[in-house]
Amino acid sequence: MTISDFLPAAPEISLLCSICAVLLIDLFISDEKRVVTFWLALVALLLNIWVVVVSAPPDPTTIFDGSYIYDPLSQVLKVAATAVVALGFFYARDYLRQVGMLKGEFFVLGLFGLLGIMIMISAGSLLTMYLGLETLSLALYALVAFDRESPQAAESAMKYFVLGAIASGALLYGISWIYGVTGSLKFAEISQSIAVRPELNDVPLWFGMAFLVVGIAFKFGAVPFHMWLPDVYQGARSPVTLYIASAPKLAALALILRVLVDGLEGLHGVWQGMVMVIAVLSLVIGNVVAIAQSNIKRMLGYSAIAHVGFILLAVFAGSEAGYAASLFYTLTYVIMAAGAFGMVLLLSRQGFEAEAIADFKGLNARSPWFALMMLFFMFGMAGVPPWVGFFAKLNVINVVLDAGFPGLAILMVLASVVGAYYYLRVVWYMYFERAEDKSVFQAGRDTRALLSLNGLAVLALGIAPGWLLALCLAVIG
Repeated sequence: MTISDFLPAAPEISLLCSICAVLLIDLFISDEKRVVTFWLALVALLLNIWVVVVSAPPDPTTIFDGSYIYDPLSQVLKVAATAVVALGFFYARDYLRQVGMLKGEFFVLGLFGLLGIMIMISAGSLLTMYLGLETLSLALYALVAFDRESPQAAESAMKYFVLGAIASGALLYGISWIYGVTGSLKFAEISQSIAVRPELNDVPLWFGMAFLVVGIAFKFGAVPFHMWLPDVYQGARSPVTLYIASAPKLAALALILRVLVDGLEGLHGVWQGMVMVIAVLSLVIGNVVAIAQSNIKRMLGYSAIAHVGFILLAVFAGSEAGYAASLFYTLTYVIMAAGAFGMVLLLSRQGFEAEAIADFKGLNARSPWFALMMLFFMFGMAGVPPWVGFFAKLNVINVVLDAGFPGLAILMVLASVVGAYYYLRVVWYMYFERAEDKSVFQAGRDTRALLSLNGLAVLALGIAPGWLLALCLAVIG
């Protein structure tokens, strides 16, 4: 292989080099100047976006004997994941400085997690996918336990680790069955084997596929493999929760598209039923249980489960329009989730965590502008027009109707109505309850400006969603 053969993998190579540089330089930075590590991490992320854009080959390319794929889908997901991680770092900086936890480990682990996400996005084989998944998972386990003085964070990290290990074991077991039946780990070869040898479409292959679906559902946080998600969202520090709620969702989408669509498309009639059951359970349980939550991080955790139901139903439709709808929904959800948790960080400060929904009481009296931004995030997630969440949900409902499942479309509408209740409850607290906390926000101007742009983007994408929809259709096609 020549140097040019490695060019499609330049984003991962450059990111790994940047991680090593940030890790080494951080050793020589004093605690008082730890913000330098933040800026170094931000430069690494900006460099990564530039490398992703300039190193893109003109046509879809595979290297490393088909184990690595570079196509328009991977480029869009990598740019989105890197941008969201940079957004999360920005929102976390002031909070971590206030609580005395501005340490290089947070940024280095975040970069390692991004490396795992990028490997998953470009995986051309089950083995590469698993390596990326474990790189991401190990970084997330450490991030959840980042606050070593918190028993709650340690408990959440241990629960996440144990359940994650079980899910990884299920995924590996499924991979072994798929390999045993088809004789390959590469998605293209697995798909070809199923197409040319119909006799493979039988119980042994279905058995392995079922374990793959279990692993995918766990990483997505879908019911009934969701038990870790609310506890981890609540137990981890808010910057870590923001990270888990955003960029890894893009990796989970890549996981399901690469495995089920690229590799097992020939078994669509089999895995379609599994995905439908998981999606329906996620929709119903996520929305219903979220109503009972008083902790906003836990509420957003259960709402994330409900949103996963929409994403899975778009994949369930089994068409290019459905896959594009799942991509559009995931991209817009990640933007809204990052902003919502950014608001939690904005309201938090030394000795006070704005984790209860009641902590948003009277926010309009304290800051009308940021109350409006939180309203944008809540309306977007609830699916209120013209915010982008409405068009994301409408798009999924349309593809499910086109696939011939009107009952599922009705269920999605009803679930959205139920979900609107707990989102609007936050808005009620902000505008119609008296403020109990009248302290000033301690975030910097750049963080506030970025959070404002985040909120305005949720509205702007709703007013003009056409270009993003067209982009999603183009990269899927």
